[in-house]
Amino acid sequence: MKNSWRIAVREFRERIGTRSFILLSILGPIIVLGLVYVLFAIGGQSKQHWNVLVADKYSILDNKIMAQEDRSVTYFFANDYIETDDFQLGKKYQKYDALLEVNEKVLSNKTSFVFFREKPSLRMQTRVQYQFERRLEEVMVKEFTKLSVKEFRQIKQPINVEFRDVTDPEGIVSNVSGWAGFFFGTLIFVFIFLFGMTILRSVTREKTNRIVEVLLASVSPNQLMVGKIVGIGLSAFLQFVIWIALIGFGLYFMREALFPDMLDAAKMNVHELTLNANDVSYAENYFAAREYNEFVDLIYKQVQYTNTISFFILFFIAGYLFYGAVFAALGATMGSESDGQQFVIPLIIVLCLALYAGYYVLNYPEGELTSLFHYMPFTAPVVVMVRLFQGYYVAGNVYEIYMTLLVLIASALGMLAIASRLYKNGILQFGHRLKIKHFFKWMKNT
Repeated sequence: MKNSWRIAVREFRERIGTRSFILLSILGPIIVLGLVYVLFAIGGQSKQHWNVLVADKYSILDNKIMAQEDRSVTYFFANDYIETDDFQLGKKYQKYDALLEVNEKVLSNKTSFVFFREKPSLRMQTRVQYQFERRLEEVMVKEFTKLSVKEFRQIKQPINVEFRDVTDPEGIVSNVSGWAGFFFGTLIFVFIFLFGMTILRSVTREKTNRIVEVLLASVSPNQLMVGKIVGIGLSAFLQFVIWIALIGFGLYFMREALFPDMLDAAKMNVHELTLNANDVSYAENYFAAREYNEFVDLIYKQVQYTNTISFFILFFIAGYLFYGAVFAALGATMGSESDGQQFVIPLIIVLCLALYAGYYVLNYPEGELTSLFHYMPFTAPVVVMVRLFQGYYVAGNVYEIYMTLLVLIASALGMLAIASRLYKNGILQFGHRLKIKHFFKWMKNT
């Protein structure tokens, strides 16, 4: 154990002093903060035009919504009920971007649905909801009250308009928070790949220049392998801590200095917006603030950083040990520094599969492959982070995250045992061309 720790300290000191480590520690957080800044800065400035088909079977809206033409939205009317499948696939509906469903109960239950083909900006959602709500107010005033429209708007109840993907009319596909989980899962695999390749290069370099022969005179192969994995892993953990500190400070600075609370939509005067329909400039600012606030709400409110970072660290450590053992074994079994590229490519493919698994679960949380991806050690880290943001705390499913962690830890220990045998039998082998038969041969040798 003492020898492994000495090797780990040597590897740790060697890594943190490299130029690549320092640059990645600084540039990585800057890139992340830059992306966040762009989302905050231009989030409310996107321009979009929508052709909206209004399915109004009972002519409740009387074939009109806006008294004046809106440059961003054009409404078309169909006095019939339209199935979402027909709207999605029907040729005559392909020119429309969204379907606004107006049912006969909308005046009483205050609920309606908009089915879109491509998700609109929050500004567009707000605009459609705002215009539709104002038209319904006019209808309700005319049909049910003797109040003026202005008086009615002071006591009215808001209309609930739900926006759903036409390919997912039940609304089961994950929301924007799932993408935050996908980001954290991707970050795990970025760190694993970068530092896994560091293990591979370190082992092959020491093997090629024969330094390993000197090291093995004082330590065992297993101690050398464990020390190398732990040392490089500690440098990865240190870099992660640096990232947390810099990104945390950057987010705080943006919240307090660059994007202060004056842009928070919660502080906007919604009542004034309702009464001043002709104030387009004010309305545009409100739309922009709401869209900006979507990202702010995700970054500063929805993400539970303590819980997220805790599971991030646990699954990073377990995933790193699993993949680190694979990279160490591959490096030890290579015949030369240039050899083994044929086996690195499959590893990259596996890492890409893990990212695909996270994307699959993001879009199909109840899909047939979700459970398989969830428990596979190759894909578990990114899938768990996505599911964590989608929500485990329903129907007693919280146990799944701990079961997956146990499976990943057991798989990492098993892979370390396999890598230990390959490392022991392959580290002093030189000049051969690596073939699959070598793996089986060295696995049999004790």
